Amino acid sequence: MKKDLHPTNYRFVVFQDDAAGFAFLTKSTAQATETIKWEDGNEYPLVKIHISSASHPFYTGQEKLLDIEGRVDRFKAKEEAAKKLAAARASKAKKAAAVKAAKAAAEDDKSGK
Repeated sequence: MKKDLHPTNYRFVVFQDDAAGFAFLTKSTAQATETIKWEDGNEYPLVKIHISSASHPFYTGQEKLLDIEGRVDRFKAKEEAAKKLAAARASKAKKAAAVKAAKAAAEDDKSGK
């Protein structure tokens, strides 16, 4: 087995699930910039996570839509903008066709047809 392959700087760290409000204390090498006061009165590094066993559908048996990054909202906004653009283009094309038809009718009247 290779020597010095695994990290040796394990320490107690609190992992907190933002979606479920669930936190647990375990040993880890994960880097953290925040700290939290734990139930035992000690202060530990805090690592915030988006999903854990308390919020994952496999463990809870409930399907949840997690949209932390706002992807669905951005998609809906882009879709709405595309619909408005398509409607504006269709309106512009319809007006251009009406103007062209009016010019053609005016030409026909001048030539006496």
